[in-house]
Amino acid sequence: MYSTQMEAAKKGIVTKEIKRVAEKEKIDEKVLMELVATGKVAIPANKNHKMLDPEGVGKGLSTKINVNLGISRDCADVDKEMEKVKTAIDMKAHAIMDLSSYGKTHEFRERLVQTSTAMIGTVPIYDAMGFYDRDIKDITPKEFLDVVKKHAEDGVDFMTIHAGLNRETVEIFKRNKRLTNIVSRGGSLLYAWMELNNRENPFYEYYDQLLDICREYDVTLSLGDALRPGSINDSTDICQIKELMTLGELTLRAWEKDVQIIIEGPGHMSIDEIEANMILQKKLCHGAPFYVLGPIVTDIAPGYDHITSAIGGAIAATHGADFLCYVTPAEHLRLPTLDDMKEGIIASRIAAHAADIAKNVKGARDWDNEMSKARKEIDWNKMFDLALDSEKAKRYREESSPEHEDSCTMCGKICAMRTMNKVMANESLTLSE
Repeated sequence: MYSTQMEAAKKGIVTKEIKRVAEKEKIDEKVLMELVATGKVAIPANKNHKMLDPEGVGKGLSTKINVNLGISRDCADVDKEMEKVKTAIDMKAHAIMDLSSYGKTHEFRERLVQTSTAMIGTVPIYDAMGFYDRDIKDITPKEFLDVVKKHAEDGVDFMTIHAGLNRETVEIFKRNKRLTNIVSRGGSLLYAWMELNNRENPFYEYYDQLLDICREYDVTLSLGDALRPGSINDSTDICQIKELMTLGELTLRAWEKDVQIIIEGPGHMSIDEIEANMILQKKLCHGAPFYVLGPIVTDIAPGYDHITSAIGGAIAATHGADFLCYVTPAEHLRLPTLDDMKEGIIASRIAAHAADIAKNVKGARDWDNEMSKARKEIDWNKMFDLALDSEKAKRYREESSPEHEDSCTMCGKICAMRTMNKVMANESLTLSE
């Protein structure tokens, strides 16, 4: 018998989840089992999430992407969010993170667990605010843990918990001024609770109880970065690194109890710092899977942050990040619409795939080679089938029809593919109109 995927792997048991992930990733089950046993790969798979088609996150596997959804006070339409869930899964998102922060969120979470084949994440401290409906100062440590347990019972596969923001780290933050202070919502709420009550972070103080909950339901703990940089000015500062060191210690404590760990990372960061940050995280956190928001590589592009994030995400994943949280064009501006979500997913999938090519993930280049073959053969239907966004590719083609079907309206008769195909087949070539 086993309680978690990690415990099973340590005992040499190939679970159905390990078998499925090995099949998807085209790797040997024993190799995957060793990676899970040593914490290099996490397979978030809550025992109560019956619809799950499991994914592996970590070393040697394809880069995964997460989509943030959820209701808020200003946008509380559960049906609209469920429409986004269906679309996100159809667009091959690997994870759905419910960031609901208003009212009684159980309805949305319950429907999500009942329908989502993708792994599901939550941030319980958001839900605590609505669930208890009182000032954060008055929520007790036990009540915070009760919300975690409720999410675990409901079937959530991984949870973001900002356990690394302890009193020691807070003092360092106070002594080292930042341009944008604390931009993590969960981190700012915990900081407020700690300051108002003059107490230790409850998730740090009662970390063992938190691990017991995770072990019981096989919830993967996604250790949140409360002090992630919210501007390129604040990246790789002492606050970020001190918290990361604490997360490394908490990782070892979790593994002792067979609880799987994912480490969360920046944030906003200039391009030249990304590689070093990935190396540092892997070193300080013992090779645990790394989950990044972006990194967003410039602060000046609201409305286009899916692009600034995809640039950073591709570089980050190339150098060790395993899991990319999507960013939409609406980042920093509003709750994303369905169309915003689609753009964010496409941008993140491009970044993830580009990194998989660089990392030599098994089979990653095959997709590109098939597309190149279809382009050489000017096989439009095949190109559409292979396109990351088939609908958009078809629409662009249909909106500007060429005179010659074996070309497009940009090149016409002087299409290089058309020219080379005819010349190499010893066919006559007429370029005049």
